[in-house]
Amino acid sequence: MLPLAPFGQTGHESTRVIFGAAALGGMSQDRADTTMASVVEWGINHIDTAASYGASEDRLRPFLAEHRASVFLATKTGERKGPAARAELERSLERLGVDRVDLIQLHNLVDPDEWETAFAPGGAVEALAAARDDGLVKDIGVTGHGVPIAGMHLRSLERFDFASVLLPINFVMLDNPAYRTDVERLLDVCADRNVAVQTIKSIARGAWADGNTNRFSWYDPLTDPEPIGRAVRYVLSHPQMFLNTTSDARLVPMIIDAAGGDLAAPSDDEMRADIDAEGITPLFVDGEPAPV
Repeated sequence: MLPLAPFGQTGHESTRVIFGAAALGGMSQDRADTTMASVVEWGINHIDTAASYGASEDRLRPFLAEHRASVFLATKTGERKGPAARAELERSLERLGVDRVDLIQLHNLVDPDEWETAFAPGGAVEALAAARDDGLVKDIGVTGHGVPIAGMHLRSLERFDFASVLLPINFVMLDNPAYRTDVERLLDVCADRNVAVQTIKSIARGAWADGNTNRFSWYDPLTDPEPIGRAVRYVLSHPQMFLNTTSDARLVPMIIDAAGGDLAAPSDDEMRADIDAEGITPLFVDGEPAPV
């Protein structure tokens, strides 16, 4: 059975493994339906999608017609100006076949200029707050990639009462002292303010060697159950963190198996041995543009 925890200030008890519905983006409807049947079987009660995840929102529509009341539903907008963010949210509601989502998230808000636009008068933050007042969303979150993102989330939380943040967490990323310092500061603020912390890229091995990201996952993931298990436990041994599953649906059962067992943290020596054996490298480095 998957562990449950309060999802920050939202009032929802979410499975600590969140289904990353980017996995549905390139699927046929039949395969998506089969995948979502597995999500039900696994007991996952929290689904995370985005307007930009291909056909993901469309693929979720039949599932939500039957299961909307039993899941926490989150999506994202990549728009930074208010009217465009509101329009994208309304399109997402139409695609999903629902009248409200539980969480709308500002997608990959890491670029400083985009951040200024989103928080300016008439920006996306103002528009999403109005959509919350109008009953289209219950809560608002913020997500992002790359080494600067923990610091940017701290900046965002200074300006707005976000219900959740999302950022990459794995052993090799936290081996970066600057990133680790920002993450630890962010975790403290989130604990004080009851902000949910979602993690991504837990099972990343690194970037694809040939640079081709047009695959099930845009990064090269671990594929062996044992290092996947240690990577999952590394995240979930921290009681504050939720883990969003990979967009490679073939690997999700291994994540579920690991999350349903003993969540004792692996040792640093075990994690460093995996780095050597699997050739794990940082997916993001200082100064590198953060992919969406």
